[in-house]
Amino acid sequence: MDIEDELQATIAEMVQPGKGILAADESLPTITKRFKPIGAESTEETRRAYRSLLFSTPKIGEFISGVILFEETLGQRADDGTLLSEVLSRQHIVPGIKVDKGKIPLARAPGDEITQGLDGLAERLRVYKGQGARFAKWREVYAISARNPSRLGIDANAEMLARYAAVCQEEGFVPIVEPEVLIDGDHSLERCLEVTEAVLHAVFHALYRHRVILEYMVLKPSMVLPGKLHPSQATPEQVAAATVKVLRRTVPAAVPSINFLSGGLSPMEATANLNAMNALFPRLPWELSFSYGRALQQPVLQAWAGRVENRPAAQQALYRRARLNGLACHGKYRPEMEKET
Repeated sequence: MDIEDELQATIAEMVQPGKGILAADESLPTITKRFKPIGAESTEETRRAYRSLLFSTPKIGEFISGVILFEETLGQRADDGTLLSEVLSRQHIVPGIKVDKGKIPLARAPGDEITQGLDGLAERLRVYKGQGARFAKWREVYAISARNPSRLGIDANAEMLARYAAVCQEEGFVPIVEPEVLIDGDHSLERCLEVTEAVLHAVFHALYRHRVILEYMVLKPSMVLPGKLHPSQATPEQVAAATVKVLRRTVPAAVPSINFLSGGLSPMEATANLNAMNALFPRLPWELSFSYGRALQQPVLQAWAGRVENRPAAQQALYRRARLNGLACHGKYRPEMEKET
């Protein structure tokens, strides 16, 4: 199979109506932070047990088509000795891998950041492929303030995303391109729309320059939202209208799927916003789906609480949340479904 056939096969499995991507790629500090409120210590064994619980949830492949893994997880095994990437494959879920190395301040651009990890990326991807990974993810972040993101910040981050995506495709990996406009701050919905539009314009110009094949990538953007400190929060319908307006202006129709990140939203908010987009705008050129981390996992962590005996309840919580988001992909979610068992 040549590389283009490989990319086509992977994207066909990742992009399916009513299915989304589970982000389970939390770094060690992040997963430690997630475990703390439930009283679970973050050790290699507890992380393995938790992620094994997620991936072996019965029938989760009905609503999840891909999972983004942290590097440690690729080498870990389920209780029966099966590699966790193989546990996913048996559920007809594509294993992927987070490949960026975290963010640092961007020189000469106060308040802006840039993500590291391009050095040796091709070599790392070859190792990950041998461990079962078939797609990758790279995140750039954009904080909103009166002066940020700067033009330099927007262009430098777009260049990094495009360089990463080009290397991925050369190695037969579908790239998830994640430009996250942060929800932190007191900015308005209109200011977020303006920033998101500038960011996505720059990203797609850079992808074009680097000859990234748009048909074999997934965009993972943030929704257009007011800052969490803004006095006026937006309804799902307002979020949907603003987000789709920006996507129509910036994202080529060749991109097969847009899988939103949940970035600070509650599980219910993330589902309701996605549902509003699909209910109000049913004839868009892309699939509008989800690639949620905390918005899928928060109810699971609460149900699990680090205890083996809670595993069935935790898996039930994941299946339920994934199912509700699957319905939202079709615009068929209703808030009253949250009360159903």
